[in-house]
Amino acid sequence: MLDDLLEKIYKNCNNVDKEFINKAYNYAKNAHKTQKRISGEPYIVHPVQVACILAEMGLDENTIASSLLHDVIEDTEFTFKDIEKEFNTEVANLVEGVTKLGKIQYRTKEEQQAENVRKMLLAMTKDIRVILIKLADRLHNMRTLKYMSVDKQKEKAKETLDIYAPLAHRLGISKIKWELEDLALRYMNPNQYYELVRTVAEKRNEREEYIRKIINELNMKLLSAGIETDIGGRPKHFYSIYRKMVIKNKMIDQIYDLTAVRILVNDVRDCYAALGIVHTMYKPIPGRFKDYIAMPKPNMYQSLHSTVIGPQGKPFEIQIRTYQMHNTAEYGIAAHWKYKEGKSNENEKDFETKLTWLREVIEWQRETSTPEEFMENFKIDMFSDEVFVFTPKGKVINLPYDSTPIDFAYRIHTDVGHKCIGAKVNSKIVPLDYHLKTGEIVDVLTSSSPKGPSIDWLNITKSNQAKTKIKAWFKKEKRHENIEKGKELIDKECKRQGTNFGKVAKGEVLEKLLKKYNINSLDDLYVAVSIGSLNPASVVNKLISFSNGNQQEKEETNVEELKEQLKQTAKAYKKDKSPGVKVKNIDNVLVRFAKCCNPVPGDRIIGYITKGRGVSVHRQDCQNINNLILEDSSRIIDVAWENQPSRKSEYITEIEVRAEDKQGLLTGLMEAIIETKIDLYAINAKTIKSKVVIVTIKIRVSNIERLKEVMRKMRKIDGVIAVYRTKN
Repeated sequence: MLDDLLEKIYKNCNNVDKEFINKAYNYAKNAHKTQKRISGEPYIVHPVQVACILAEMGLDENTIASSLLHDVIEDTEFTFKDIEKEFNTEVANLVEGVTKLGKIQYRTKEEQQAENVRKMLLAMTKDIRVILIKLADRLHNMRTLKYMSVDKQKEKAKETLDIYAPLAHRLGISKIKWELEDLALRYMNPNQYYELVRTVAEKRNEREEYIRKIINELNMKLLSAGIETDIGGRPKHFYSIYRKMVIKNKMIDQIYDLTAVRILVNDVRDCYAALGIVHTMYKPIPGRFKDYIAMPKPNMYQSLHSTVIGPQGKPFEIQIRTYQMHNTAEYGIAAHWKYKEGKSNENEKDFETKLTWLREVIEWQRETSTPEEFMENFKIDMFSDEVFVFTPKGKVINLPYDSTPIDFAYRIHTDVGHKCIGAKVNSKIVPLDYHLKTGEIVDVLTSSSPKGPSIDWLNITKSNQAKTKIKAWFKKEKRHENIEKGKELIDKECKRQGTNFGKVAKGEVLEKLLKKYNINSLDDLYVAVSIGSLNPASVVNKLISFSNGNQQEKEETNVEELKEQLKQTAKAYKKDKSPGVKVKNIDNVLVRFAKCCNPVPGDRIIGYITKGRGVSVHRQDCQNINNLILEDSSRIIDVAWENQPSRKSEYITEIEVRAEDKQGLLTGLMEAIIETKIDLYAINAKTIKSKVVIVTIKIRVSNIERLKEVMRKMRKIDGVIAVYRTKN
């Protein structure tokens, strides 16, 4: 293992002391000598594989040594001081940084996840290499995920897609990003993953032969033009194909970049020369050319992309870039260390500039009121598509996809945003909710005596930067007005729910409520509700929940008493017919099926003892039951489906269909229900963006097999993108 690591260092890294790495390896091996992985392998295998991943990225010796030692402080008797004494302060700080992140325990609660991401962002501001080690650590763990339970596999896969893949994307490390996404898809949706693998493999030989012919043609043309080049095929990653098929409703044959060619050249001049030759050989498809060299992505990605019509009329994608651009595309921010040697301080300034986005994320995350808002904004900022527009002086500004002139104004300067009264795009006046497109020139019209932003701007802006600045303005400029408005909204919601805010929101209950939303005072809570950062219904629901929780603590109701009450209720309860579910050790108990997840026979189920209302039965994957478990796991009770439920028993459940908004869709869905001889309870449809319709259907079924049958039939309907059960 050590030889393999040293070989990778020799091949990819500059000025790394092999003895220093050898010393770190032996230190880690000794520290972990009695420990084993879940797979049964010696523990040292994991840190060495993490170090290999970082060595392939060309990182420095302190980072590689730290990756070998990254679990030592957390899992062994050795301390920060021990590592500092044996190695150096920089290595000790990196190991401690990764250790703090390693202690994060992810739960299903959005609040916990948001706090974990905040810790990561702060760690990144101190030393970006902490996150590079953490990404390599996660990648090796995903590669060995098969040794974990199915539930753990799904949990880790979702966490990877939500947090780690977006971070790798934002840092420009596509090599890690793509592998993390593919591995996550494999464990989150194994059936779809392996079906995709099979579909792609079916015509692989045909595609490879097609690409070989194109590569040979390009080689001859480029060499005759005096351009030295390295040309190869580029494999399309499974998760990327999956997203395009599901989100954009495309068949696999409609994905142009499934077949792709990558051309590597020596300098930028050769990039554009090669592009000219490509476009003389093959006809380009209009609107499918992107110049990321002139306008690099925020994660430093640079390349020319063009989709052209190849032989036999088949479209394929061409990517053209320099060797250094390719290295940056693969390793992103990590490529800094590869090209660091012998460079001036300008290199360090450039490196800091590339991390500007991180400081912006840190800035807006301080303004977010709730963990849910923070996580939603984090995912948008990390993984959203982008548009590139110009200022009148020619400066390139990148914004999230579908951004408006207001987003543009706030990206220029906060005061420009506040004074914005209109905008011109390509010298023509446009409305403020106009969606900007790549290549457009934007000119903001301002007022010398502005009234400030409108509250409606929060609904039409896309960038978190703009939303944060608008909310901050309202908090500061119209605080008194917002306090009154927020108070009014909460009082109105309290009346609707039959409670009194003033009587309940005091003492410990109020403290819990403010802490929940990370807010300092009651007035700040009113302001957050007024400007739309908090929903009044969720605030009142949480208030009632905290109030009830305190009451339960005062009553000191223990679970054994609840179970005894349940048995007494069971004696008094005479059921007309079996509900189809047995409760462990209690007969004839009142059973209710939770409406949030609508379980049916065949689902894995779990029971929750409710006060005075028997047992509520949930699906095990229901988010509500997971939250209840976290709040009070002692109320959980074992339940099971009866072996022979009544044939007449039918259970209401809900499914959602995502499909193209086309004629005949509802007719097709109704026919599938009729053919399966299932009763329809309710149906509702709504159209969302991109001409996609969401159809919510409630049906009565006797078991899970009947449900699966109707869902299979619906998936075969023309235009249907996805069919799935609702969880909440």
